[in-house]
Amino acid sequence: MNITSKKLSKEDKKKLESYFPLADTIASLIGEHCEIVIHSLDELERSVVKISNGSITGRKVGSPITDLGLKMLAQYEKNKNQVQEGYFAKNANGDELKSATFVITGLKGQPIGLFCMNINLSAPFNEVLKAFLPSVNTPPVQELFSSNASDVINESLKKTVIDVDNDKDVMLKQRNKEITRRLFENGVFELKEATQLVALELKISKHAIYKYIREFKS
Repeated sequence: MNITSKKLSKEDKKKLESYFPLADTIASLIGEHCEIVIHSLDELERSVVKISNGSITGRKVGSPITDLGLKMLAQYEKNKNQVQEGYFAKNANGDELKSATFVITGLKGQPIGLFCMNINLSAPFNEVLKAFLPSVNTPPVQELFSSNASDVINESLKKTVIDVDNDKDVMLKQRNKEITRRLFENGVFELKEATQLVALELKISKHAIYKYIREFKS
């Protein structure tokens, strides 16, 4: 396959664009010393279509593909391995980088782009560490990690009951409906067991829960 002549369809371009939020998410998670780059194979001379923290390599949208990127695409044609083994590199300033790349494919399995991650290992450790430490002004988010859905439902239900019972603006006769509304708005009823477990906890019928949900949807 002649990679330089590859033209992307509208669907291919949309798939590449669907990775843009993922690029920002990873960059936000790891911090400013992690660069995320998405290359499109539509025009290799201007292949970078998305970049987060581009100061690490000095690139921007419209920059060309790298020589190593071309080599990885050639290797993909031989082994069809989307995930390329992590490697170490250096930028123009001599900073040590830990990098990883995977090949983004289209609907028919053909390569349409590259998703690349570069972490600056030469950055001061205390600066890198800042991204992994909670801010004094930002309390940690409470999140339940569980292997079964019932735990997630019960934990969400417990927190919501406490919040509603401590809310002086909620009248007693509206308590069950308000609990159900908050659970609904938080997406809890997308889990199959939710209706039954909430009904048991609130000591009302599943039909009452369904009635509330119909009202919320309308």
